[in-house]
Amino acid sequence: MATSLNSSTDPTTPPDAADSGTWRFGDRTVNRLGFGAMRLTGTAAFHGGTPRDRANSIAVVRRAVELGVNHIDTAAFYFSALRSANEILNAALAPFGDEVLVATKVGPRRERDGGWADAARPDQLREDVEENLRQLGRDHLDLVYLRNMRWESIAEHFGALAELRDAGLVRQLGVSEVTPAQLAEARAIAPVASVQNRFGLGQRDAAELLRACGQAGIAFVPFFAIAGARASRAGSDDAGAQEDEAVLTIAKAHGVTPQQVRLAWTLAQGPHVLAIPGTGDAAHLEANVAAGGIRLTPEDLALLESVL
Repeated sequence: MATSLNSSTDPTTPPDAADSGTWRFGDRTVNRLGFGAMRLTGTAAFHGGTPRDRANSIAVVRRAVELGVNHIDTAAFYFSALRSANEILNAALAPFGDEVLVATKVGPRRERDGGWADAARPDQLREDVEENLRQLGRDHLDLVYLRNMRWESIAEHFGALAELRDAGLVRQLGVSEVTPAQLAEARAIAPVASVQNRFGLGQRDAAELLRACGQAGIAFVPFFAIAGARASRAGSDDAGAQEDEAVLTIAKAHGVTPQQVRLAWTLAQGPHVLAIPGTGDAAHLEANVAAGGIRLTPEDLALLESVL
């Protein structure tokens, strides 16, 4: 297995998210290697701990855009006592206009003290969309996911979002944490641009959904792609000290990190698969973006099939 980076081997050359390939959301083309905003508040801060430095978080977002990232995933419920991911994005993206497609999520709700509230009712979704608009400083949202909150049917909630799209508040709709049947339910109401479910090496429950999205021309944007099944115990940007032997073997052969292998594997699952790794650290950001240029060999991919 030879090193297979699309980008220059010159260590002084910054990575470029364009190396990951592109995907088209309606009239918007984005690079498949994007950015998740949850960690901008600080992993511990999201649960009530010490927040990240605001200026540093803004700098990380701007650096991401400089490296070609033009798809960022966020939510109004990504906040701590002192930090809001949406507010940080509002400040960080101001110089770039509409250059970056910003996706957000509705469904979950949090109280001002950080505790989780009851999930949004269909009649509350306009309020949640407008809160995202206010925090992000925008007059419309590029892409809004309905996050399934263990509802048996998502029809009423998705129908409410479709009305907001018709009203011009939302450009495109997505669904998150859904089953193939719920995706079909949503598509019967309005076009679905993207699906966001947990998926990664060691966490492949959504494999059927990934295939269904590919067949329908729908983007599949997994979360926890680096951490996989270990996400629940990951306490930092590093997914954990223990790593599967197959991942380590491939990482060593390519001269990259295990986290980069996991991201490269994610992108290798199909041209419709996008990645949104999150970090509040500039060095981790550059490593994540560089993963978009890694090309795993067929032998690599076969070996990684052993990772459960």
